[in-house]
Amino acid sequence: MNVNPYLNFDGQTEEAMRFYADALGAELGPINRFSDIPGDMPMSDETKQRVMHVTLTLPSGAQIMASDTMPGMGPARVAGNAFTISLHPTDRATADAIFAALAEGGQVFHPLAEQFWGAYFGSLADRFGVQWMINCEAGA
Repeated sequence: MNVNPYLNFDGQTEEAMRFYADALGAELGPINRFSDIPGDMPMSDETKQRVMHVTLTLPSGAQIMASDTMPGMGPARVAGNAFTISLHPTDRATADAIFAALAEGGQVFHPLAEQFWGAYFGSLADRFGVQWMINCEAGA
């Protein structure tokens, strides 16, 4: 069984996922929009352009999925701290590059540094409010 983080944004999914693709060296899958829904579902032109679903595939094969919220359907998106995406690069150079890319325009909580558990670790929230932990095991 795979577990995939699923992110929700309020009209910023495409921008965020393109940013993550660049920052993580990942492949962005097809972008499905609400306008792709069959039938006569009434929605504004702005809502039609929102992302219904997109998948980002990391170099390891792991995936992060995302969509925009649809106004009037389900709860409104609230940026918060209910989840964190934990990445485990295999070397420090990759950890440094990913951390720097994600930190651009965001807020660093803990800069990358050696930790008592033997890992090279840091944490941050990116410019979209998504929280990330970077943990590179000792010896990498």
